[in-house]
Amino acid sequence: MTPLPARLHLGAYAPTAGVDLSGVAVTGDTMFLAPDEGSALLRLRREPGGGSLDWEAPEEVPLGDAVALKGGPDDEVDAEGLDIVDGCLWVAGSHSAKRKRVKHGTPPDEIGQRLAEVDPQKSRRVIARLPLRDGPDGPRTVRAGKKVDGVGEAARLPSGKRGLWGALADDEHLGPFHGIPGKDNGFDVEGIAVREAHAGGGVVLGLRGPVLRGWAVLLELAVHADGPELVLDRLRKTFVDLEGLGVRDLARDGEDLLVLAGPTMVLDGPARIVRLRGGAAAPLPPAITADEVEVVTEVAVGRGCDRPEGLAVLPEGLLVLHDTPAPHRLDGERLVGDVWPAAR
Repeated sequence: MTPLPARLHLGAYAPTAGVDLSGVAVTGDTMFLAPDEGSALLRLRREPGGGSLDWEAPEEVPLGDAVALKGGPDDEVDAEGLDIVDGCLWVAGSHSAKRKRVKHGTPPDEIGQRLAEVDPQKSRRVIARLPLRDGPDGPRTVRAGKKVDGVGEAARLPSGKRGLWGALADDEHLGPFHGIPGKDNGFDVEGIAVREAHAGGGVVLGLRGPVLRGWAVLLELAVHADGPELVLDRLRKTFVDLEGLGVRDLARDGEDLLVLAGPTMVLDGPARIVRLRGGAAAPLPPAITADEVEVVTEVAVGRGCDRPEGLAVLPEGLLVLHDTPAPHRLDGERLVGDVWPAAR
């Protein structure tokens, strides 16, 4: 099975300038991307000419313009999951703590000291719903406090006790992993999928970590908006046997939930797309065994590069984008992704 190339013209935001991608969502001819750093998204448009897999005209979408963020304007959100449903763009930050990176050439007697430094990164504790307003060139986010007919204003879940962090602080499975960096198999949100209202709503989060004895974790949230705040009504866990892999992204495909599965921590692979039948149409069961997980395709990875991180459903197939893209994916101001056939 050979994927088709999808070309993203990122202009000044080209990967050679340091943009690694962690999330993607598409509606019609508009694409939103989550760069791996900073506190802004990117917006692209499909190149005119039906069937084109070229995306161009990148624009920066500062999240701080659309919703209140924790910390300063330069603090990292680490947006990892995006979804578009019922006229809203949903954004999930990783919620993950960060351990100091050991750079190449660090003297051996300094490595231990660097590895002891952990930052809780509270600015990453973001789950937000951003209304989209249709325009002549497709949907756009609106500024904080502005209302869109039928949708309301932007809202986000609190980052403290009344949000996801607080709800899981004493959880028997996930509480012990609070504060452990994501790349150490700690708590790390990497994907979001939101059911449409006619399917009962509900926000599904996919965790890259922790992976518990080989089982990945999905979190299902029931929320409602109260002005600029999302209120958490209920939270449920689902354990999925992904054969030791964690969740790197989620996407809805009709009534099914697609999972881009990959390793936790800093391993290169393996990676695959799997299908959970009915997962986008009804609440998930408490556990999903390996026999109930359908493999759509294995996804190639590189050594130290080409780590699959973003998944979206296009009419042409399943778009996969990569963190730390390999040199062959970089062409000046373009980044090349893969579009895999969507076996149903």
